[in-house]
Amino acid sequence: MRHFRIVLLLALVPFLAAGCGRSGSATPGAGGDDPSAAPALHPTIVFMTDFGVANDAVAICKAVILGIVPDARIMDITHQVTPYSIEEGARFLQGVTPYYPAGTVFLVVVDPGVGTSRKAIVVKSKKGQYFVLPDNGLITPVIDRDGLESAREITNTDWMIQSPISSTFHGRDIFSPVAAHLAAGGDFALVGPEMPQLVRLNPKTAVVTDQGIAGDVIALDDPFGSLITDIPGDEFKKLAYRLGDKVPLLIDKKPVTLPYAKTFMEVPVGESLLYMDSRGRVAIAVNQGNYSKQFGVTPPASVFIPRKGLAIESSPTTRRKSSVPGKT
Repeated sequence: MRHFRIVLLLALVPFLAAGCGRSGSATPGAGGDDPSAAPALHPTIVFMTDFGVANDAVAICKAVILGIVPDARIMDITHQVTPYSIEEGARFLQGVTPYYPAGTVFLVVVDPGVGTSRKAIVVKSKKGQYFVLPDNGLITPVIDRDGLESAREITNTDWMIQSPISSTFHGRDIFSPVAAHLAAGGDFALVGPEMPQLVRLNPKTAVVTDQGIAGDVIALDDPFGSLITDIPGDEFKKLAYRLGDKVPLLIDKKPVTLPYAKTFMEVPVGESLLYMDSRGRVAIAVNQGNYSKQFGVTPPASVFIPRKGLAIESSPTTRRKSSVPGKT
């Protein structure tokens, strides 16, 4: 028995040594402690589109990726961005990126201008993440938060699909293969020339006045039907409301009074509440119900919350920033 144990230990020594000496990273291009090391296995591509799930578009894009980098790990944000909604896609992208490490490649195709003169680009943030997407403002919120290191126009045809480029499916022909080449460790400089400026999205923002805050319902937290607003929680707190207070507000110009609660169960099942969502925004819900369906509210809809102690008269007419993309 003793002899058997010695033989077993000797047999395990090479495997133990290999395990102890391993110091890799899980992100492409990270290379562990050695910056010159080859990219780690299973590079991550995070994918989002407005293609929906009722057709084969997403599956085709993934097939293109795997044909170039078979060990890619493809993570989906969603493929049900409201069709053509650059602003919604930008908001989802901003919300997801903090949870992924440097070296992650984000592939985002919300592209109402496909086939036009709009540019296809790759952006590298100061966080070290890569974004393969159309130059239509999708990247604006991420760059505002994380900073821009560099941006390049996609012109390298060797990194595109090796067949005629469709005028309506750049997700398959340009964006997916470029994301795959980057994830496989391709040199960012080979993408194409540097971009001197990017199209900027100028989203609507809530406006704070002496009377209160005017904002908008910008989305629904589906499938629950809760209303998501663009009113930051920090700004709402300046109105002097405290948990447990009854908050008067106008939703789509209709007066409503809601309790300000921390959790859904602080109100009876079927009752409405105002709360701070997980991203720090004012939100409105029905406990175990669907506020949007129950009260017929869908975005876009205006929201006005007065300062505590002030009566609601009407929603301010102050105009907020438009969401039309522009150059920056």
